[in-house]
Amino acid sequence: MKIARILTLACALAIAPISATAQTKLRFESSFPASGLFFESSKYFADRVKAMSKGRLQIEMLPPGAVVPAFEVLDAVHKGVLDGGHTAAAYWVGKNRAAALFGPAPGGPFGMDHYDYLAWLHEGGGMELYNEFYQKELQRNVIVMPMTSGGPQILGWFKKPIKNWADLKGRKCRETGITAEVFSKSGMNTVNMPGGEIVPAGQRGVIDCAEWIGPAEDMRIGFHTVWKYAYMPSIHESAATVELMINGDVWKKLSEDEREIIKSAAMDATLRSRLVSNKANAEALVELREKHGVKIERTPQDILIKTLEVWDQIAKDESAKNPFFKKVYESQRKFASQVVPARRNAYGPYETGANYYW
Repeated sequence: MKIARILTLACALAIAPISATAQTKLRFESSFPASGLFFESSKYFADRVKAMSKGRLQIEMLPPGAVVPAFEVLDAVHKGVLDGGHTAAAYWVGKNRAAALFGPAPGGPFGMDHYDYLAWLHEGGGMELYNEFYQKELQRNVIVMPMTSGGPQILGWFKKPIKNWADLKGRKCRETGITAEVFSKSGMNTVNMPGGEIVPAGQRGVIDCAEWIGPAEDMRIGFHTVWKYAYMPSIHESAATVELMINGDVWKKLSEDEREIIKSAAMDATLRSRLVSNKANAEALVELREKHGVKIERTPQDILIKTLEVWDQIAKDESAKNPFFKKVYESQRKFASQVVPARRNAYGPYETGANYYW
């Protein structure tokens, strides 16, 4: 009887599916402060991956600097130092200026909002261009996809009020990516730095103004402790979406269903981040005004228009000398030329109901 029980147990173990016990653990690093909504979004993504895979696939999301500095995540993922990362295309403009088109481009571009931009990626051929950019143009061994909404962003935080585009001249402000170049045309002195370094730089007087994301995210990392004038809205990163990247060799080793789980979790986290930030921003605006004495000001209209005018010229100049930039830019133009006018015709203006009630 004892032998029979042993044989029965052995047979049961032999036929048990390996996938039920096999476990893959990956290590990712975020480029965004651990106190912010972006990092929360990356943690949500990791939790969804674990839940949908029933624990077979687990992702540890590390805060910035845990393995490499925030602006070195791309190369760390490429080299396999990290399995993946949660970062932003805006940080790679120095490698190839076409990076500006994958999330942080002023004006959407072409009037696209966050949902239009995601539609271009998923339905307009953008995903193919997105991965072509990293794998062929930058020669990086990564798979990339959008994860977490970062726009529309506000203009920024200032020590003193601003009146117009010309009034930005001489101010030393944290800006990043192509946004830095756009605002430098006003005479602004721009400084690039990761999110976690902005408030300390402001406290030390290294910068006297800064932009990051929006009311809730900015308040979480302490902008209101340094600056008391916040200007919104802006058009400089109106459809910004940050990214998830995974080492190409790690991606190939994943099973087909694990890849699909990652894609679904990234989409879930991206859409959820928009919903979360809408509510969080509303609550933050009240707290900033009533508790912290921040003056919430309307961005002067000429700054919005000049931002688009300067961006259009930069994009025109870059298209003339960068074939891949032109390829992506024209793809976005074609998609926007169909979707943006159609939405304007088919959907009621947001302002109509908003102004009527509020």
